[in-house]
Amino acid sequence: MDNQSISFEDFLQTVEPSRIAALQQLRNTLKPILESQGFEEIITTKNLQYVVPYSLYPKGYHCEPPQPLPFLTIASQKNFIALYHLAMYASPELTAWFVESYAAQVPHKLDMGKSCIRLKKMEQIPYALLGTLAEKLSAKDWIQSYETVFRKG
Repeated sequence: MDNQSISFEDFLQTVEPSRIAALQQLRNTLKPILESQGFEEIITTKNLQYVVPYSLYPKGYHCEPPQPLPFLTIASQKNFIALYHLAMYASPELTAWFVESYAAQVPHKLDMGKSCIRLKKMEQIPYALLGTLAEKLSAKDWIQSYETVFRKG
């Protein structure tokens, strides 16, 4: 069942209760922006995922072509909410903008991997900043970047 689509309400049943409000707010912030940019939401018991639909990119994800091209994923991990923004992995400029913006807006240090933003303090999640991050690329922009960075040759 982990890879089957479920409702958002069913997804919330699988997460730590103290994170439900934050996950609802993240979804309320990001979903309208991402859908207006051409992305599609997929919800499983493990995460919320925003992907490029096959109608825009029939090749799918190069690591798993039967899967649509991922863009942004939200997962409730053991000790934090993880927001994976794959375009930051591909774009040093986007990452630099985000790191600088985060430092200017959030009172605690950013905990981030290559594309993973670890949100540990539910009361200090920068929803507006994450919304602005989501607005930076449309699905078509992400396809172009993805083709350039990951599908060379």
